[in-house]
Amino acid sequence: GYYLDMMTECVYSTSDYSDMVLLQSYSFNKDVDVQYNSTVGKFVGFTEFGVKQAEYLNKDQTRLLQLKAEVDRFCRHNAQ
Repeated sequence: GYYLDMMTECVYSTSDYSDMVLLQSYSFNKDVDVQYNSTVGKFVGFTEFGVKQAEYLNKDQTRLLQLKAEVDRFCRHNAQ
């Protein structure tokens, strides 16, 4: 069998949430292949397959803008 996983997490260390970061990781067999980081503003690949996926995903500007907006809509909203 294979193990596929997508995990979204909000990371921050200050009480005013000014350093809030959204991380969305896609894993295959428990190895992270590709990850979106709101600070970087794009997907980054960590494996050969992940690099190809990141190149493909980074072409979709609408998706990148939606994920960037998730920092305020999802992370900051739920942190409070």
